[in-house]
Amino acid sequence: MGSAAEQGGSASDILKAMASRITIEPGKRSGQPCIRGLRITVWDVLNWLAAGMTEQQILDDYPELEFEDFRAVYEFAAKMGRRVAL
Repeated sequence: MGSAAEQGGSASDILKAMASRITIEPGKRSGQPCIRGLRITVWDVLNWLAAGMTEQQILDDYPELEFEDFRAVYEFAAKMGRRVAL
């Protein structure tokens, strides 16, 4: 059996599993999940992708991001999405 984060556990469990890439700091971006302590949120990246930007275009515009950050964004969104009842 997988960890709580792998099974759609609490937000804190999910963050612990992705702590090296996704961070939350109360005074930064209103406590939203950010990429590696940068002022770029998970939601920023998802919105850019939804608007039609490619990963490479985002990296060109924001060179502080790394390819590995996208996997963390997708994983975070997938795990958070499992926690939402529609």
